[in-house]
Amino acid sequence: MSFSSEFRQFAMKGNVVDLAVGVIIGAAFGKIVDSVVTDLIMPIVGRIFGGLDFSSYYLPLAGQPMGLPLAEARKLGAVFAYGNFMTVAVNFIILALIIFLMVKQINRLKRNEPAPPPVAPPEEVALLRDIRDSLKNR
Repeated sequence: MSFSSEFRQFAMKGNVVDLAVGVIIGAAFGKIVDSVVTDLIMPIVGRIFGGLDFSSYYLPLAGQPMGLPLAEARKLGAVFAYGNFMTVAVNFIILALIIFLMVKQINRLKRNEPAPPPVAPPEEVALLRDIRDSLKNR
């Protein structure tokens, strides 16, 4: 089997294609959640904590003055960007919560599916069970 046909066979397996689709949808969904956190939630949190952009909170580690925007402070040296970390952490928590709720809903829908009707055992098995039961009763 040639390398190209072997690779084609591997790439066209259902699991690989499903994984690729999942990664693409996950990346797009991650951008949506990032926008919700950055554009909707963190401005409210920033307003509560002083009216500034919460993601720009940092502690200078290289002697930078405190009033600089985060991007400029990073150009001058190392910074401890705790506000940016907290934004990413909130982003992760929201994403994890949404995924949890989706999986929970999918599992609930799977449980509500009716069970397939029981398949009657073959005639020989039923006959052997009858013989076994009659021997037990002696």
